Amino acid sequence: MKKWMAYWLPVIVWAGVIFYSSSQPYKKQDLKPTLTEYLPLHMIDSAFSWVKFDYAGDEVSIQHLGAADFVQFFIRKFAHFSVYFILAFLLYRAIRQYLREVAAFILSLLSTVLYAASDEFHQHFTGGRSPHVEDVILDSVGGLIGLILVFFIYKKIKLKK
Repeated sequence: MKKWMAYWLPVIVWAGVIFYSSSQPYKKQDLKPTLTEYLPLHMIDSAFSWVKFDYAGDEVSIQHLGAADFVQFFIRKFAHFSVYFILAFLLYRAIRQYLREVAAFILSLLSTVLYAASDEFHQHFTGGRSPHVEDVILDSVGGLIGLILVFFIYKKIKLKK
């Protein structure tokens, strides 16, 4: 039981953190006041005024969003990437107790992608939040990179033994 708790409790807690975060309305997670207070937005404006692209059908640029929202966009997308990086890492660590490397890798990736998709679906029911396929893709890439890292860590540990 201790071994199960050591491997699966972090997965359950981290999945709960993701679920809780997705349950928060957009306005509760708004970073603009803090960014406006602590960042030199005029410098960001001049340094990144040339950046312009579309994400989920919306333009991402300083001209369209303003400097604070522009920075917040990248913080939020990095959060998507990093939380699923960690989730996939934890899943592999837990699943690897039962399956060989490749099977654990595949099952961890599949579980990460499915959780990302269900999380975006969940956001559909949260005030001020909207689900995006692009976020599922970003989450999945974060998970894939987390899995590649943990896969190589386990390989290196195995070679040392």
